[in-house]
Amino acid sequence: MESDALVSPDRLWSAEEVLARPNPVPATAGVYGWHFKRAPHPDLEAGSLLYVGIAPRHMANRTSTQNLRKRICYHYRGNAAGSTLRLTLGCLLGIELRRVGSGKRMTFGKVGEATLSQWMADNARVCWVEQREPWELESQLITQLNLPLNLDQNRHNAFHSRLKAFRAQARQRARDLALSA
Repeated sequence: MESDALVSPDRLWSAEEVLARPNPVPATAGVYGWHFKRAPHPDLEAGSLLYVGIAPRHMANRTSTQNLRKRICYHYRGNAAGSTLRLTLGCLLGIELRRVGSGKRMTFGKVGEATLSQWMADNARVCWVEQREPWELESQLITQLNLPLNLDQNRHNAFHSRLKAFRAQARQRARDLALSA
């Protein structure tokens, strides 16, 4: 069963392994799951599956061009404006969110993103399953499992309202600060 491959994977991959060449992550559609050696919040369980994501994203009128390799690599080395997982982790870890560019995008700035990337390199591990229509499996997983770092489709999770509050507070603080370079 695909959920077993994410909940109790045979192998978890580190940032160093995923960002190496040749890249071990397939450039196909699928679902990925994130486990953490150290949880990003004291109320979350280290070592367990805390978040799932998909590539490509299915929208009402189209499907994104993302694949597992692009998304997983972006989560490890991108920024909070393009990664819900990075936004969530940074907010839970207390890294200051800042408005950048025109002021509409929010990231943790150069130093904060580097800090988060290092934390992820030390603590975040990922696994994946290839899936032609990953949005179907993602919905099943969010419904059936305790995935506290997922917000979408996850109002039933006990951590949902707290996570929303963490993210909303971080965004409000960022709006109150001057634009970051």
